Parts: sequence; structure tokens; C-alpha cells
Amino acid sequence: MNKQIAVYCRVSSKTQDTASQKPDLERWINAFAPNAPVKWYEDQFSGRTMDRPGWSRLMQDIDAGRIDRIVVWRLDRLGRTARGLTALFDELPRRGIGLVSVKDGLDFDTAAGRLMANVLASVAQYETEIRAERVRAGQQKARKRGKTWGGSEPGRLLFLSSDQVETILHLHDQGKPKAAIARACGVSRPTVYRILCQNDAP
Repeated sequence: MNKQIAVYCRVSSKTQDTASQKPDLERWINAFAPNAPVKWYEDQFSGRTMDRPGWSRLMQDIDAGRIDRIVVWRLDRLGRTARGLTALFDELPRRGIGLVSVKDGLDFDTAAGRLMANVLASVAQYETEIRAERVRAGQQKARKRGKTWGGSEPGRLLFLSSDQVETILHLHDQGKPKAAIARACGVSRPTVYRILCQNDAP
């Protein structure tokens, strides 16, 4: 069987897309695997679970012996729980499947790459937990003040999910402009400013 390279892209919500990840992934393919068969898998789903439609299809192809290597834009695109990632890192070598994270400069074919992957998995878990704590603290503070958040139109309240709040904070941490964050999350700029203020984000 002619095995394929699996390219996996993920964003956290349906209001985002994977367009920003694809140029780097395509450059990697052109540089390191120009003649290899490639199959793309995509998810618009939270990284806090490994149970995602695109990832499930990829795992089915792995089980069928069709995949030789997985390529991702960044390691946290695979997931953001240390348990799920470390289980995956144990499983892939046993199946003879390589893993490349383009932005992290990580290749599972080396011992250093495997070590760094586990370190980054722990960091991703830590960042997720810290962000969740910030969200809860900000919401609690807002409730004590008797405030509600959201509202893209006067007189209309928009209640955001914890995933949306987490995405706003994550994009802000990455230095994205407020207008870009608003477009990505499907909310107004005042909503973005309000969420950042409630979560003490500078």
C-alpha cells in the first residue's frame, strides 16, 4: 500500500478558519515531500478533546495502515491536554508513524524531537488551565459588579461561551488586532474590549 502524509489543521471554533496555517504547511510539503501523496484533515473544534470529526477520520486511516507521517502547523493543533497528547506520542512510534510540527521545528524521528514534544504538551496543558482560570476569575468579578458582557447592538446582550472567551484571550495573547479577533470570533469590537477588560488582559 502506498502510504500518505496526513496534514492536520485545527481551529477552536466554527467562526475561525485554517487559512493562516496552510501556507506554512504547503511550504513544508513542497520542500520535504514534493512527490509524496498527501491527504488533508481539518477540524473546527476545541482542542480539549481528541474526539473530533477530522481527527477521527485521520485515526481511521492510521488504523487502516494508510498513514506514514502526520504534519501539523503547531503541536497544540493536535490538542491541548497533556493526557491526550502524551498518549498519542506513545502510540505513534509503536505504529511506525512520524510526526512533524512545522512552527515548533519538531520532528518525531529524533530523540530530541520526542522529548520536546512531551515538554510542549505539558506547556499547552498549563496554558489552557491558566486561561480557564482567567476566564472564571473575570466572569466572577463581572458578576460581583452586577455586569453582563457582550452586546453587539444597543439593548441586545450577547452571552459568550467559555470557548469563545478562551479564543478571544488566546488571540489577544498572540498579539492579534482587536478587529481581527472580533471577526474571527463573530463578535463586535466592544465585546472583545469588554472581555479583555473583565479578564485583566493588557
